[in-house]
Amino acid sequence: MDVKKAILIFLGTVCVGLGVLGLFLPLMPTTVFLLMAAYCYSRSSDSFHNWLLNNRWLGQYITNYRSGRGISVRQKISTIVMLWASIGFSVWIVAAGFWMTLLLAVVALGVTTHILWIKTYRPEGTTDRLDVEQIS
Repeated sequence: MDVKKAILIFLGTVCVGLGVLGLFLPLMPTTVFLLMAAYCYSRSSDSFHNWLLNNRWLGQYITNYRSGRGISVRQKISTIVMLWASIGFSVWIVAAGFWMTLLLAVVALGVTTHILWIKTYRPEGTTDRLDVEQIS
């Protein structure tokens, strides 16, 4: 294995790790790191690249984003809830002053707006409304 491939595999693996952290840390992106990992793996290792794209937990982030489908309603809701919970917890624990609280609120509003503007992915066969027959 040449040095370039080894470095790309290492960087890809670091990006996967950061992407997984992004699943749990609201201000840390997931999709961006997974896209970078996919790029690194595509240039260095077919087996790592295929593993990432076909991974049952991580692969959907990459394929939905690449195809322009966006992110699911569930992902949007969980991201926004975690974002506001962590910002609120930070303000409460740190007892931040007015300006720090304002800054955190502005960041949270900006991230929330960005998430809401991303196209919403709806799996085929799902609808937003209930049919009249479903209610009866």
